[in-house]
Amino acid sequence: MKKQRRKIKKSLQERILDIIIHSIAVIMILAIIYPLWFIIIASFSNPADVATGQVWLWPKKWILDGYKELFKQASLWRSYGNTIFYTIAGTLFALFINITAGYAMSRKDMVGRKWINVYYIIPMFISGGLIPIYLVVKDFNLINSIWVMIIPFSVSSYNIIVARTFFRSNLPESLWESAQIDGCGTIRYFISFALPLSKAVIAVIGLWTAVGIWNSWFNALIYLQDETLQPLQLLLRRILISNQSLLGAATGEMAAELRRLSDMMKYASIVVSTIPIMCLYPFLQKYFNQGVMIGAIKE
Repeated sequence: MKKQRRKIKKSLQERILDIIIHSIAVIMILAIIYPLWFIIIASFSNPADVATGQVWLWPKKWILDGYKELFKQASLWRSYGNTIFYTIAGTLFALFINITAGYAMSRKDMVGRKWINVYYIIPMFISGGLIPIYLVVKDFNLINSIWVMIIPFSVSSYNIIVARTFFRSNLPESLWESAQIDGCGTIRYFISFALPLSKAVIAVIGLWTAVGIWNSWFNALIYLQDETLQPLQLLLRRILISNQSLLGAATGEMAAELRRLSDMMKYASIVVSTIPIMCLYPFLQKYFNQGVMIGAIKE
């Protein structure tokens, strides 16, 4: 009887602990999801209702003025297309550079491997600065070119180190030796064996790179003066700044209307610029959970 009571008591303790853990998990999920949901409903709500706290879980009244004004911008879809191109091309190019470099650095027979590792680590702590980088980009005739958003900033020391750690810890040396016996060379081994077994690290680095390029506006501000080449984030920034300038010059009812439209466009621009990345994440989640801790593996 005593043993059964102990088992029952232990079972109750485990249930209580499970309830506490699940409750904490639900609170954390709500703390992450609610701000995103609030931005969405605020983009369809009257800013006055949002400011007075009348909008919590659902818009008090559905209003599309923010999206209408935003979509009236003639250059919006062109900038959207630029951002999509920069993101896809930049991510593919960065994956090619960083994954191949990480694999090469993971090979024990690579000549000068230790010195090259140091060479990649130094830029993580020391940068040349904005002016020297601008002069280098200018010397390569990349100013006002679509390639300035793809080539110069594709190398990431951190991503290379993550890829190197993954290859070193997940690809056994016996696999390489077996491939050599079958007459497989380095390049064929990398393409036929290493890459198919590296979906997790490719997905993680690809997602990090894509999000970084999609949200990037500073590089475009510095290196792209041609408005036809500018990405979405820079266009939205320019629209919001322009609205603030008009708001400062207006008075009376016009100022109130401009403030209302400016606030609605601000929320609408956040939704428009983040939805594509939010839709991409669920497809990569299964790889992301596996690969996000790769860089923490002890060599």
